Amino acid sequence: MAKPKRKLTAAEKRAKKERQKKYQWIFINGKQVRIKRPPTIDGLPVDEFILRNADPIWLHQNEMWEYIQPEPIPFPDEDEVNAAFDAAHQQDAIEEE
Repeated sequence: MAKPKRKLTAAEKRAKKERQKKYQWIFINGKQVRIKRPPTIDGLPVDEFILRNADPIWLHQNEMWEYIQPEPIPFPDEDEVNAAFDAAHQQDAIEEE
């Protein structure tokens, strides 16, 4: 008859929990290998956290120019251009009189 499996002590449980937080198991060439977990901030990888929360000035100061999103150039609507042109034309007509 096989020996019954013993329960882990509180210290062993703590050590196991710490190990699981620090390392993860992956497969490399068909074998399980334990590697350190990648660093995370609030559960997100560091790069993704930076992309979500950094402003363009911070990205520039830290030389992360490839992540800076160009601000869209706001083109005025055709109606706005026509209204501005008409207003300027009317103003010129009033001044000439």
